[in-house]
Amino acid sequence: MRHIGVNRWSLPPEISIEEAFALAKSAGFHSVEVNLDASGDLNPESTDADIIALKEKALSAGMRVSGVSTGLLWAYPLTDNDPAKREKGIALIRRQIEAAQLLGVDAILVVPGTVTPEVAYDVAYKRSQTALREILPYAQEKKIAIGVENVWNKFLLSPLEFARFLDELNVNFETPVARAYFDVGNILLYGFPEQWIRILGKRIVRIHVKDFKTGIGNMSGFCNPCQGDVPWAKVKTALDEIGYEDAISAEVGGTSTLPELSLKQIAEALKATLL
Repeated sequence: MRHIGVNRWSLPPEISIEEAFALAKSAGFHSVEVNLDASGDLNPESTDADIIALKEKALSAGMRVSGVSTGLLWAYPLTDNDPAKREKGIALIRRQIEAAQLLGVDAILVVPGTVTPEVAYDVAYKRSQTALREILPYAQEKKIAIGVENVWNKFLLSPLEFARFLDELNVNFETPVARAYFDVGNILLYGFPEQWIRILGKRIVRIHVKDFKTGIGNMSGFCNPCQGDVPWAKVKTALDEIGYEDAISAEVGGTSTLPELSLKQIAEALKATLL
């Protein structure tokens, strides 16, 4: 069932995870997307027991966990020139998969790598697919989808290329394991979200949302839903057309002043536009 969620990064960092789940619920969200971070409630050193306890805390608050994200793949890209960093990235994805299974989640978010002055586009494409092919059988075994996110990484810049990238990874799987973790706001700099949604179609396993002011055109342009240029009505129509029925998770900054009010406004905006 389509519902609204929020990423843990969007909740005040100084509060406990129990308080975060309670705050998300009181604001009107139905789920929380958790993150594998270098430290904190979910990190690479978290034991299975720690992760199960995290799930129980969510359930106690009347919330569900909708996905497992991570920012650590920016430090350990699957496309890096250093093979050790690429292997570390694969190991992090493995732990994401394990955490997702323990949390009762069927999808994780993965940054597929980056194109840089030192890493050419074609090299990044090959390295990213090589790394993902190494971990995909494990994801299939655990029944977890690897959701590749469109981020500002100068990579997979067309919906047709993104679809091809995923299809090539799934060629040997009866049920697709490599999916899209599509971010509506991230795409606005160089595309139209409703077009990407229709082209990616059933490849989409999760939706991230934020808004973006194209007149600013840089990181400062990101903002809360309904404050920027995302065509929300067109996005909803496209989601309806592909039959998307899962979490729509806000990954936004909110406000430092009255964060409770800000979160309620974000939840209400998403309910009004996408549910």
